[in-house]
Amino acid sequence: MNITIIGVGKVKENFMVKAIDEYAKRLSRYCKLNIIEVSDEKAPENLSDKEMEQVKAAEGENILKHVKEGMYVIALDIQGKMLSSEELADKMEKLGLQGNSSVAFIIGGSLGLSNEVRKRADFRLSFSPMTFPHQLMRVILLEQIYRGFRIMKGEPYHK
Repeated sequence: MNITIIGVGKVKENFMVKAIDEYAKRLSRYCKLNIIEVSDEKAPENLSDKEMEQVKAAEGENILKHVKEGMYVIALDIQGKMLSSEELADKMEKLGLQGNSSVAFIIGGSLGLSNEVRKRADFRLSFSPMTFPHQLMRVILLEQIYRGFRIMKGEPYHK
């Protein structure tokens, strides 16, 4: 399976980079992983609703440039469906069995995802009603994908 993670913003903190690298190394046994960082739009603190939508739209365009034809797109969205680790593993396994060998996970910027990205998503996944920094979300997502592959293979790790 080919897993692509498209995330807004660059991971700068060294400890986060190390965690991402560790999970990428672990995942290399199970899938081909590609992590794409798209630039976040610079925006002042007090944005109007219109300005927020413009920022999300610009980031969304950059995200969608990396979504290839035939990719199954899972957008991380606070208003998406929450799944347990086992349910995510089951979803990933079913995608593979259905011939969806290329899956893209999308992590938006600080303002969230544009409507265009939400519309393109085949599935919207929520990890929590809480908001997480996008750098940390990348680590959490990689850990859950790794956990999912371990569950699918019946390997120890989960619990």
